[in-house]
Amino acid sequence: MRLASLYDDFTEYFEQAAQYSEHDPRLLEQVKTCNNVYQMTFPVENDDGQIEVIEAYRAQHSHHRLPTKGGIRYSKMVDADEVKGLAALMTFKCAIVDVPFGGAKGGVCIDPFRSSPEFVERVTRRLVIELNQHNFIGPAIDVPAPDYGTGEREMAWIADTYRTLNPHDINYWSCVTGKPLSLHGIPGRREATGLGVFHGIMQCLADPYSSHGLSPGLDGKRVIVQGLGNVGYHAARELSEHGARIVGIAEHDAGVYDPNGLDMEDVANHRWTHGGIAGYPAGQVFADSLETIEQPCDILVPAALEHQITADNAHRVQASVVAEAANGPTSPDADRILRHRGITVIPDLYLNAGGVTVSYFEWIKNLSHVSFDRMLRRNSEMHTSRLLDTIEQQSGTVINSDRRAMVEQGPSERDIVYDALAQTMTESYDRIARLRRERELPDLRSAAYLYSLELVAQSYIDLGLFP
Repeated sequence: MRLASLYDDFTEYFEQAAQYSEHDPRLLEQVKTCNNVYQMTFPVENDDGQIEVIEAYRAQHSHHRLPTKGGIRYSKMVDADEVKGLAALMTFKCAIVDVPFGGAKGGVCIDPFRSSPEFVERVTRRLVIELNQHNFIGPAIDVPAPDYGTGEREMAWIADTYRTLNPHDINYWSCVTGKPLSLHGIPGRREATGLGVFHGIMQCLADPYSSHGLSPGLDGKRVIVQGLGNVGYHAARELSEHGARIVGIAEHDAGVYDPNGLDMEDVANHRWTHGGIAGYPAGQVFADSLETIEQPCDILVPAALEHQITADNAHRVQASVVAEAANGPTSPDADRILRHRGITVIPDLYLNAGGVTVSYFEWIKNLSHVSFDRMLRRNSEMHTSRLLDTIEQQSGTVINSDRRAMVEQGPSERDIVYDALAQTMTESYDRIARLRRERELPDLRSAAYLYSLELVAQSYIDLGLFP
C-alpha cells in the first residue's frame, strides 16, 4: 500500500476547508491543482571522478502571483509528490501572510551531510544551469530559498551562477533569498522561521477564544522541541529567553527529557560536537527520539520533518498545544485525534511562514538596491531628537546624554525586519482566528486553509483566469 505523501495531506486538508467556501467547485479545483512540475536529471562528476546522474525537481503550484517562491531541499527522500505538496503549502502560506508570491518548491536527491562541499557545489551550480535553461529561475519568475539540507552557502552558489548566466539582469541578486549578508542578504533571515514560530505561539496563548486552557505568556510553560536544526534551535532559544522551560529535545538519533528543564545551549553544543544528542549526560535519554514527543509538556514544537505525529502516536501526545514549526509534521488522521482530544494545533500553513515573510523583505531590498535602514534611520533619529528637545523645553528637565543617545538611535535593518515580522505574524493570526469564529470553523487549520484558498480563488477571478 502506498504511504500518504505531503501532497495527499495537502489535498485532504484543502478539501476539508473547501466545503466551507461558496466559490465554484471548478474554481477551487483549479486553485488546488499544481501548475508545473519539472523533473530533471543531469550528470555531475563525483569526488572519485565518476559521473553520477542527479535527479531533481522544481514544482510551481500557482502563477496567480509572480514570481513563484519556495525553498530547495537536498535529501535522498525527495520525490515529485513531496515537492508538489510543499509548493502548494507555499502558495497558501504566502496568502496568509500577505506576501505577493505564488508557491514553489524544489528538491535534489542527494545527501548533503554525507557529500563533500565540492560535490554539493557542483550539483548546485549544475542545477541552476538546468533551471535557467527552462525558465524556472529568475527575480520575476521563480525565486528559491533555503530548506532542509541547504543554507546560505548554497544560496550564494545559486546567486553567483545565475549572475554568470544572466550578466545583463541588474536584479540578479534577487534571483534567490537566504543569501549571506556579504552577498546582499538581509539580517534576520537565518532565524526568521524560528522567530515566526515564537510570535505565532505567543499569539495563540494570548487568544481569549482559544480552548488550549493555558494562560497568556510563556512564563513556566514546559516546551518540547523536536528537531534542533535552524528552525528548532531559534524557536527554542526565543521561547526560552521569554520564560519557557525547555523540558525535551528530540533529534534524529535520540531524545532527551528532563521535567526540571534542560540547558538548551548545552544540548545544542553537544549535538554540534557529537553529531547528535545520544549520550547527552543529563536528563532521561530516549534511544527512539519519537518517545520524547510523547512526554508531558504544555507546548510541543515539531520542527523536523513531515509525518512525525501520526495515528500511531497521536493518542500519546501529552501537550495542550502542538505548534507545527515543520512542514506537514501531523498527518490528517493524527490531526483528527488531536482535535478530538482537545489539543490545539497551530498549523504549519501559518506558523512557519516567518521564513517566506523575511525572504520577501530580502527580495524587495535586492530589487530596490538599497537597505531599509539607509532610507529610514537618519529620518527617525531627527524626529526623535526634535521630540526630546520639545520634552526638555516643556518640562524644564535635561535628559541624560547617554540615555538621550540611546533613545535617539534609529532602527537598524535587523530592528526593522524583526518588527515587520512580528507585525505580520500578529496580523495574520488575528485574521485566521477571526475567520474561525465568524464561520464557526472546527480549528485553526481549517481557518488558515479557508482564508488562503478564498484569497487565491479571488485572485483567479480578478485576473480573468476563471470565467
